[in-house]
Amino acid sequence: MRSHEFIGMVRMVLDADAQARERAADEATDHLNAYTPAQASALATLLASVAAGEEEQGALEAELHALLELASTGHVSLGHLSPLREVHLAELPPQLRAYVSDLLES
Repeated sequence: MRSHEFIGMVRMVLDADAQARERAADEATDHLNAYTPAQASALATLLASVAAGEEEQGALEAELHALLELASTGHVSLGHLSPLREVHLAELPPQLRAYVSDLLES
């Protein structure tokens, strides 16, 4: 992915609006084969950091799904996902708890 496209994706992931973050996470999965290894790992780190503080369930679900997809590229390590350790699992619905647990066990 070209640098300016990647920066655009990063900006959308960090948007103040939850719906914009949700769309960005969904869009991130549309480009899995376009990321360089460095871009995939950087995007995963950003998404994990955003997810750790996410208050909107729809955006959080999209972010976690994007992380699962990025992890499937082989360019994402547990270290990139470590911000997810800040998520309070007890406060999440069961399906989102499963997403976080799966990611932290990979």
